[in-house]
Amino acid sequence: MSADRFGFELPLLLAAAFRTLIDDLHHQLAVRGHPDARPIHAFALQAIDPDGATVSELGRRLGVSKQAAAKTAASLERRSYVIRQPHPTDARAIQLRRTPRGEELLSLSAEIFEQLRNGWKRELGGKRIRTLEDDLERVAGAAVAKLGDFPGWLR
Repeated sequence: MSADRFGFELPLLLAAAFRTLIDDLHHQLAVRGHPDARPIHAFALQAIDPDGATVSELGRRLGVSKQAAAKTAASLERRSYVIRQPHPTDARAIQLRRTPRGEELLSLSAEIFEQLRNGWKRELGGKRIRTLEDDLERVAGAAVAKLGDFPGWLR
């Protein structure tokens, strides 16, 4: 570990840490019955709140086009994470609703992220993890509130 680093290393280290967490998450999800889950699936399932969402709403919430949202919705439906139902107030619209399998994916993801964070705490120490999180929150500032746009930003 060098005290003097180049500026380009910071985004690479942040991206590598993110990728490590996501890869570890998806490995655990596969072991626990979700081998086809992809990172966009959890973002989309969160965007389809408990009251459901149309494909257009899903696209707006993810920051992607309606076509991209439709593709994501179809992928979720193929994996039995969502179902399509008539919209309760708009006879022309179809609403996406999470299935119990979709709810399970979100619940398992939250549980696994806690386990991964605890692993980092064991490796680095609880105080260092809290400091890291506080520092990242400080430099991210208002961008933390925009995390709903994150999937669209990754396009």
